[in-house]
Amino acid sequence: MSHDDGLEPPLWEQLAEQSAELHQGVRLQKVLAATGWGSRRVCEELIAAGRVTVNGDVAVLGRRVDAERDRVEVDGAPIGVRPGLVYYLLNKPSGVVTTSKDTHGRPTVVELVPTEPRVFSVGRLDADTEGLLLLTNDGELANRIAHPSHGVDKEYLVEVAGGPVSAGGLRTLRDGVELDDGRTAPAKVSQPQPGVLRLTIHEGRNRQVRRMCAAVGHPVTRLVRTRIGPLSDRSLAPGAWRELTSAERRSLTEAVAETRQHYDPSP
Repeated sequence: MSHDDGLEPPLWEQLAEQSAELHQGVRLQKVLAATGWGSRRVCEELIAAGRVTVNGDVAVLGRRVDAERDRVEVDGAPIGVRPGLVYYLLNKPSGVVTTSKDTHGRPTVVELVPTEPRVFSVGRLDADTEGLLLLTNDGELANRIAHPSHGVDKEYLVEVAGGPVSAGGLRTLRDGVELDDGRTAPAKVSQPQPGVLRLTIHEGRNRQVRRMCAAVGHPVTRLVRTRIGPLSDRSLAPGAWRELTSAERRSLTEAVAETRQHYDPSP
């Protein structure tokens, strides 16, 4: 077609690029930019530095990817490039369960977010626990967050019975508590006011915080998760949810990559 047909060269270039993307995939730097990793120039620098892999191979500039099939990682952590992926941050109220269905008729977390696409919770909070929960249909990232080799921090605000926790009790929580399923990893613990703890762990054992506090003689009376890795939002009301921003998705991927690099699998 000639220029007389009404198509200027820049538009031709656009059409040619779109056609190439349909048949050969999308340029990797464009995919990275669309998922919040910065401008295309910044993404090109990530690729040039060898920090990006596609299906396990170090990517090179000019690489194209099929978002439906290819696995893209930055610093060893997967980034969701498949169309239709969603990431919801929910402030779970007490009394709501984190299963998809409940045989006792209790409300579930999936009933608080859009029904389509279908999502699942990353990790669990028991029915009585409140606070932040991530829901997504990105199984790859969810598995990385939940796996102990990545150990993304989870921070809790804990109200306990039995008065102020003693210095010895705080030290036990920090050093590790002997539970029936083994000793816990060291935790970060402070007591901003008597009987109220700010506790950060990276494990995900069943009812772990409650069992840790009970083990030092202070049963939990209220438990609220306030942070998941880099994700926090004090303005999110109980029962409310919102989508993660591109920057939050990137920071979560970076947190998974960072904890993976520092993981020591030895007992």
